[in-house]
Order: sequence, then C-alpha cells, then structure tokens
Amino acid sequence: MTTPADLRLRRIVEQNAVALTGSDGRFHKSDLTAAVREHLTREDLDPHLMAAALDKLAQSAVTGWGEERNPRRWQNTGRFFHPRSVMKLGNGIRVWMGRSTDSDMVQWSRLSRKNRAHVIRADDKVQDYAHEVIAAYRAHKDIVCLEDLERTVFGWSEDQMAPAVLF
Repeated sequence: MTTPADLRLRRIVEQNAVALTGSDGRFHKSDLTAAVREHLTREDLDPHLMAAALDKLAQSAVTGWGEERNPRRWQNTGRFFHPRSVMKLGNGIRVWMGRSTDSDMVQWSRLSRKNRAHVIRADDKVQDYAHEVIAAYRAHKDIVCLEDLERTVFGWSEDQMAPAVLF
C-alpha cells in the first residue's frame, strides 16, 4: 500500500531527479542519492514522512545485506555453501545456509528456478520492445529522441497514461 508519506518521498526524489537532469536527459544515481539525502536532512520532516524515510532506509539496508549474503559459488571450493550465507525461501523468510534443511534446499531451488523464468520472460519483452524501437529509429533517421519516436511512429500521447500510473 502506498501511503501519503511514500508519495511525498517519491515526489522529493522526482523533483531532485528533474533538477539534476542535464540537457541530454541524463543524471547520475549517486548524485540523485546525495541530493535526496541533502533534501531530507535540511527539510523539517513531519513524523509520517520521517517514518517512511526510515522504513525505506531500513528496507534498503536489509536488502543490501541479503544480497551480500546470497549464496554464490566459491572459487576455492566450487560450491555454494557457506554457513553464514542466507537463503531466500519466499514470503520474506530467510534461513542461514548452515542451518538449512533438505526442504529449505528444495524451496530455495524452486524459488531460484521461478525467479529465473520470470526474469527471462521479462527480458524477452524488453528485447522485443528494444528491437522494435531500434528498427523504427533506423526507418526514421531524422528522429533523435525516443519521446519523439514514440509520438510519431507509435502514436504515444500523454492522455494514454493515467496520472497515477507512475506515482
């Protein structure tokens, strides 16, 4: 569920991203992170916004830690096992690899396979879209930016998007 505080945080990020965007439409993630951090430290945050910001910080820290502890093949052994690695079992459940059971291994394996299939399907859609756009760029060499290409070739317009689609 998206709370008003979450929406406010997203607006802060969006405003800073727009402010940092160069004439070429690019901005750097580390610059955006620093700008948002600066914005949050200088703004007198209401308690709900502060709680939402702290939730995001905690979620990010936990996710980063989990990614660092995700089992990976060790060069010296050629195996995935390390007792301090953490296996994701789904529904937010984690288990230290050294304490995992055979049913945990089955669940971890199934989740890995399911995630891989999902990523492959999603990437297929990305590749199809990218190939379609690249072909359109080649056919319309006078068009430089994707927004112009989408409008001209594919008929995109703002009224096709509901205002709340992104935020």
